[in-house]
Amino acid sequence: MRILIEKAARRLTLFNDHGEIFFIFPIALGSCPTGPKEREGDGRTPEGRYFVCLKKIGKFGPSLGVSYPNEQDARRMNASAELTACIRERAARGERPPWGSFLGGEIYIHGGGTETDWTAGCIALNDADAQTLYDAVPLGTIIEIDPDGFYRG
Repeated sequence: MRILIEKAARRLTLFNDHGEIFFIFPIALGSCPTGPKEREGDGRTPEGRYFVCLKKIGKFGPSLGVSYPNEQDARRMNASAELTACIRERAARGERPPWGSFLGGEIYIHGGGTETDWTAGCIALNDADAQTLYDAVPLGTIIEIDPDGFYRG
């Protein structure tokens, strides 16, 4: 399985293992949706390639943890060599990155509604869609967050 988030189109597509579309859901993004996430509290939704690093039932229902920040985010924002190495090592083990640095973290795909861009950087779905996605997606599933909304395969 693979999740594609098309920010400009406000759409999440779940592909099965054969590359066929399994589900398409409308989404809402962070309160400042344009551009990649750069730091804690900027209201932006990350852009890049991540994976599902955590599954939990949270404040907004069934939630999939996004492995933000990744190594590319750390390098782009000039994170320390130690933080960058920690992110790289955790990704290699399929673990969630360190959350709580200046880069931010705790980005989820969760419920709560799609009427407007309202999250602190997460990807929001309608509650029923969040449950469907949560039930369908295993840990480690690739998440590609594309700013333009064009599927690149």
